[in-house]
Amino acid sequence: MEEREPAPCPPGDDDNDFERRSERIVEAGRFTARVREAIGRRVVGQTELVDHLLMSLLVGGHVLLEGVPGLAKTLTVQSLADSLRVHFRRIQFTPDLLPADVVGTLIWDEHAREFTTKQGPIFANIVLADEVNRAPAKVQSALLEAMQEKQVTIGDESRSLPEPFLVLATQNPVEQEGTYPLPEAQVDRFMFKVYVDYPTRDEERTILRRIAGQPKIEIEPVAGPEDVLEARRLLPGIRVDERVEEYVLDLVQTTRAPTAHGLPEIEEWLEYGASPRATINLVIASRARAFLDGRAFVLPEDVRAVARPILRHRLVLTFRAEAEEVSTETIVDRILETVRVP
Repeated sequence: MEEREPAPCPPGDDDNDFERRSERIVEAGRFTARVREAIGRRVVGQTELVDHLLMSLLVGGHVLLEGVPGLAKTLTVQSLADSLRVHFRRIQFTPDLLPADVVGTLIWDEHAREFTTKQGPIFANIVLADEVNRAPAKVQSALLEAMQEKQVTIGDESRSLPEPFLVLATQNPVEQEGTYPLPEAQVDRFMFKVYVDYPTRDEERTILRRIAGQPKIEIEPVAGPEDVLEARRLLPGIRVDERVEEYVLDLVQTTRAPTAHGLPEIEEWLEYGASPRATINLVIASRARAFLDGRAFVLPEDVRAVARPILRHRLVLTFRAEAEEVSTETIVDRILETVRVP
C-alpha cells in the first residue's frame, strides 16, 4: 500500500508546531528502541507480540495473549518488565485461587486490636496473569475493577493502583482441558487479544543454539516509568485526519450492519458487532503505533495493523457461524478486504 503524505495542518496547527511536535515524539520514543533491543537479547522472534506489548504500555491498555504452552508468552512479558524500572508481579491462576489472593484482604492484628490491609499482587506496575482461564469465574472477575477503574476495593476502602498499570494475561486455547472461558465483559476490558504462533524454522534454530542448555540471559533496565508517562502525555497530540476517523468508523459500523456496508454474506454469522470501546481503542492504538514509528500523524496502515487484535474478541458469533466453524478472524479479514482504505 502506498504511503500518503499527512493532510494539511488543521487551523491553529501550523507547520512549525507540527515539526516541533514530531521532534518531541522522536526524542521521547527513543526508549522503545532500547526496550526492543533488550527483549531481543532473551526472546527470539515474536516481533509482532513485542510491538503490541509496547503499544499497550504506551496507552495503558491491557493485553490477552493466547497460544499453546511453550511459545514464550510468559518469557516475553517477564523480559518487558525486566527492561523497565518497574514493579512486576506474576500471578499463577489455578482452580483453587481466591479473589483475595489477587487483590488482597483484611487481616486482624492481635497487637493493635484492629484490621490491617494486606495488599495483593495486583498492586504492581506490570501484572502477569498467567493462564488466566485456569481459574474459575469469580477469580477472573476480581480483575475487572482493577483493569477498568485502576483501583481495587478491600473491605470498605478503595485503593488506587500505581501508574503506569498494565495487566498482561496469558491463556491457553479454550478447547484445552481444565480451562474456563473468560466472561465477555472481562474479555472486552482487554485492548488487544494477540495470538502467539509457533516460531519459524530459522527462529527455532536460533532458539536452539542461543538458549538450549544455557543459563537465563539477564536484562538490565533501559527505561523507567517516567519515560512511559512522558510518552502517554504526547500521544493525544498525534494527529488523526478526518479521513482516518471515517475509516475507523466504517470498520466498526460494518461489524454491526454488514449488509448496509456491502457484506451481506457475513450478516448471518454475527450476533453482535463491536462496541464503541473498539472505536476508541482503534484510534488510541493507532496513535501508539505512529509513536513507535516516530510519526506525529496516523496513517490508515496503523489502523489496519491494530484492527485484528482489537476486533477479534469483540465480535459475538451466531450459532450458525460456530456450526460452520467460521471464526471472528475470518470475519475481520473479510471486512478489512472490503472497506475502502482512504
